Amino acid sequence: MAAAPQAPGRGSVRKTRPLTVKTALNNPYAICWSALEREDMHFILHTLEDRFKSLGLQKTEDKKKKKKQFLKKQSPDKCSTEVDTSEGHKETPPGDNGQGSGWSPAHIRKQLTIGVNEVTRALERNGLVLVLVCKSAKPALITSHLIQLSLSRSVPACQVPRLSETLAPVVGLKCVLALGFRKDSTAFVDEVKAIIPRVPRLHVPWLQGRPEDSREKLDTESLESQDKEILETSFEDLSKHKRKLVEGQPAVVLQPLKIKKVIPNPNKIRKPPKGKKTTSK
Repeated sequence: MAAAPQAPGRGSVRKTRPLTVKTALNNPYAICWSALEREDMHFILHTLEDRFKSLGLQKTEDKKKKKKQFLKKQSPDKCSTEVDTSEGHKETPPGDNGQGSGWSPAHIRKQLTIGVNEVTRALERNGLVLVLVCKSAKPALITSHLIQLSLSRSVPACQVPRLSETLAPVVGLKCVLALGFRKDSTAFVDEVKAIIPRVPRLHVPWLQGRPEDSREKLDTESLESQDKEILETSFEDLSKHKRKLVEGQPAVVLQPLKIKKVIPNPNKIRKPPKGKKTTSK
């Protein structure tokens, strides 16, 4: 006899969970790179390309290491057979006809920072003179943080179209999304001096009134003397001094904050928790 259908239990019906909404504050300012003129773009690309070619800066990779990595990705049986046959045919010492991987003039490579991560680290340490960013970087969020960072360090920076297309094959890389020149670089002094006047100024609303090269001009002795004067003066004098400074400066226009709501994908199939497994009878 067929068993009668049983009514579902009280806890068997799953209730729909409410959507979790994450509220965050969005930046009201639209920050973007300043436009570079076409003549300046061609000048920057030609000067850097000629300089890299004359110095012979290039990254070389060992072909043997590439082959070993490719064999490791394959199955272990194929890898072992191919390695045995290759070793049986040719047995060459490690020092002969083997070109090590790395940059050919190492001292010149140390004067540059290549890549977004390396440029960001160098800017945070205030060790760069010039920053160039490729326009083909997608998404643009990868390089957008360099605008505020370079302006806060008073380092000229700009977005150059075709930077990666022009310099990557010369240097021996797949792409060059960001390029920075260190302060102690001696091989690119003339090129940096020629490029900096052609770099357009960056515009960040909350960093517009900041004087350029302020960190280099400040001396420790003047700061110590100012601290001593502030300690000697009373609170009333300091408040009056602050009021005078505020009256002399231009008024700051505050922008309203934008609220951004992030909603997860509602069509995502969620697995039930491990503790509440449905038992089929």
